[in-house]
Amino acid sequence: MLVILVTNDDGVGSFGIRTLAKALRSLGDVYVVAPEREQSAVGHALTLHRPLKFANLNKKVYFINGTPTDCVILGVNRLLPQKPNIIVSGINHGGNMGDDITYSGTVAAAIEGTFLGIPSIAISLVTEPRNNKKKYSGFQEAARFAQRLVSMVIKEGLPPDTLLNVNVPDIFKVKGTRLTRQGKRAYDNSIQEMSDPRGRKHYWIGGGTPLWHRGEDTDFEAVQKGFISVTPVHLDLTNYKALEYMRKKWRM
Repeated sequence: MLVILVTNDDGVGSFGIRTLAKALRSLGDVYVVAPEREQSAVGHALTLHRPLKFANLNKKVYFINGTPTDCVILGVNRLLPQKPNIIVSGINHGGNMGDDITYSGTVAAAIEGTFLGIPSIAISLVTEPRNNKKKYSGFQEAARFAQRLVSMVIKEGLPPDTLLNVNVPDIFKVKGTRLTRQGKRAYDNSIQEMSDPRGRKHYWIGGGTPLWHRGEDTDFEAVQKGFISVTPVHLDLTNYKALEYMRKKWRM
């Protein structure tokens, strides 16, 4: 039977991971190993300065006092009865597009799975991260797409050292799916300066207006036009054009 490891960075109790796990149970044996609380924007962090502890919600749902990367490592090497056939991280409440993937715990979990030689997918719903006014309708669409994509990856496989980063628009009717490249995003006024009651300054990072650098075939463009974006992400960060140029021009 297919063994699927599901994790996230929003925490074990999040609506997204519960919706995802429920949808994937039609495909195989689903194990959830997730952080006990939210770990958004922790990136690919490992917990090295304290022991990791886990607990069970039931026989197939674990939570850990650590990061998404910790969850993948412990899930694969200690908690699951066998190595999973695939790892799916999500469904994240908020998009992970462009440069944001370097901060994302959701994507980092899929990166760690890829390091371990396991086909891995990160999936996010592009909505306001803490917008609770909607009834989470988009999560159902994202979960259905995850079902189809997992089946396809199991059948077709993935290229070496490659994971899939998926972003689903939170709209009434998705137009389709596009294979995309990573876009680029910048934030305007992303550092908020405030003062406490005694007049001492403090700062919040985040909350600025995101600025998208538009480009053909990017994840941003696809989602903005109402399509699900599927971006193959490679682990090798080497800039080969720069490497070739430097070998020819530089005297090291």
